[in-house]
Amino acid sequence: MRQRESEPTHIAVIGLACRFPGARDSDEFWRNLIAGKDSVTRVNGPQGVAARGLLEDPERFDAAYFGVSPREARLINPQHRLFLECAVEALENAGHDPARHPGAVGVYAGSSENAYAYILKAQRARLPSVSDWEIRVANGSDFLCSRVGYKLGLRGPTVAVQAACATSLVAVHLAVQGLVNGDCDLALAGGVTVRLPTVPDTPSAGGIQAPDGVCRAFDADARGVVAGDGAGIVVLKRLAEALADGDRVDAVIRGSAVNNDGPGRIGFTAPGIDGQAAVIEKAHRAAGVDAESCTYVEAHGTGTPLGDPVEIAALTKAFRRSTDRRGFCGIGSVKTNIGHTDAAAGAAGLIKTVLALKHGVIPPSLHFTTSNPEIDFEASPFRVVVRAQEWLPEGMPRRAGVSSFSLGGTNAHVVLEQAPARPDAGRPERPWHVLPLSAQTPSALAIATGSLAEHLRADPGTEIADVAWTLQTGRPEHSCRRFAVVSGPSDAVRVLAGEHPGRLVTAERKTRSRPVTFRFPELTDPCGEQSVWARLYETEPAFRSAADECGARDVFRSGGEPAPLIAFAASYALAR
Repeated sequence: MRQRESEPTHIAVIGLACRFPGARDSDEFWRNLIAGKDSVTRVNGPQGVAARGLLEDPERFDAAYFGVSPREARLINPQHRLFLECAVEALENAGHDPARHPGAVGVYAGSSENAYAYILKAQRARLPSVSDWEIRVANGSDFLCSRVGYKLGLRGPTVAVQAACATSLVAVHLAVQGLVNGDCDLALAGGVTVRLPTVPDTPSAGGIQAPDGVCRAFDADARGVVAGDGAGIVVLKRLAEALADGDRVDAVIRGSAVNNDGPGRIGFTAPGIDGQAAVIEKAHRAAGVDAESCTYVEAHGTGTPLGDPVEIAALTKAFRRSTDRRGFCGIGSVKTNIGHTDAAAGAAGLIKTVLALKHGVIPPSLHFTTSNPEIDFEASPFRVVVRAQEWLPEGMPRRAGVSSFSLGGTNAHVVLEQAPARPDAGRPERPWHVLPLSAQTPSALAIATGSLAEHLRADPGTEIADVAWTLQTGRPEHSCRRFAVVSGPSDAVRVLAGEHPGRLVTAERKTRSRPVTFRFPELTDPCGEQSVWARLYETEPAFRSAADECGARDVFRSGGEPAPLIAFAASYALAR
């Protein structure tokens, strides 16, 4: 198949955020994955092992940040609260302030069904002034995305997606289409699941839950599903624009597809080989790649005796259209780490794979010893990745597929590729950088300051110019503010810790935006200060461009230019 290296349909993943069992952010999630950590909570009981991947404090919500009253916060579904917080974190991770983004920002996502609305109605005696309508608006899945749009000031499409277990990967597919079609210029896509009550689930007779509380995807001892809670969001942008704008690109979505099994299966809740194989082939065609170029697949991998063999059979059928090779493609399932997060499951698999592409390492899939006897791995292109391994395909970029299949027959598949190498464009060497920080409260400002210092301490190779740029352009401007003047990462750690008080300035009171007027003073000796102007002209592109606008291209290098022109050009360029 023809390899298309640059297409308008290629979409960049430029940011992400998540909350999964054992992980409050993507960095912790990645550490857990690489370590092969099982984050499912289990409790032994008379009916078997009660198990679920649980979140830490899923009920907590920073209501004041979003201007939500305590009364309204109590009514809003925990899934909506969690998703709203993750949306803010994802945009910050991407380095985009929605208030200053010039284009339309869309939201495509879905949530699971939970009992929160019923809990509220059961407590009506404690909520005498609350109407059924308020409970409906605060809990309806229809309002998950539109609440994000309202609270963050987004004007692109806000599309609620409901496709059972495939919800969040279908949302990613729709977001990709929205970007390709021009419905939005930046898109958030994902899903959230918080089941209530937040306790491990007890297996029931005749149910699909694993009685031992362990997800053993593809293993001979696989006996069922293990549930999990979580939320995941990716921030997407057209690849060409992301590269042109200097965004960090974690991975590239080359293509995606969605379909349904239709009636070709043994029952409504059963999977179908033909439908799954068809959606994978369609995604490969959309991506313009051969199956043989995909060296990892993040499978749906629920750990059921029926579903796992069907999935491998479908993958094999799709791959055999273009290759006869065996065992070249790694396979795994994040459900072995955190459980099946339902509406967030596709996002969990996608984020795991994006991080693997970014770091060049495939994390292990857990609890696999002997393959399910219904799966013939020896004759297939696949092998279960049982320990972390470097991902270094020979002569081609890292490329992967991510699958998500739902009860009811909806199938989704996404083809991902590692980010393209960026040419070294070079940058001016500046001795000093300004790091602005803002928050809604003094305590939050202190936490943000400490978090930035910790980030720079943990990664001393960080490019401080990039940090300064992101803080200046990619963060919301809140009313509690401070700034640090620093020369590099290690210096920034000391300044942010308060070791140089003169270079860490905090506003004494809350600030507000005001119009700015520049007054150009008369320079006492403009010609004598030419060495200063020359350094600024060489190191600051904005200064240089503004000086050139004044027709003063050589004014700071030659001594023959009139002083008034030097004075005006310097003041104008400083203001710009």
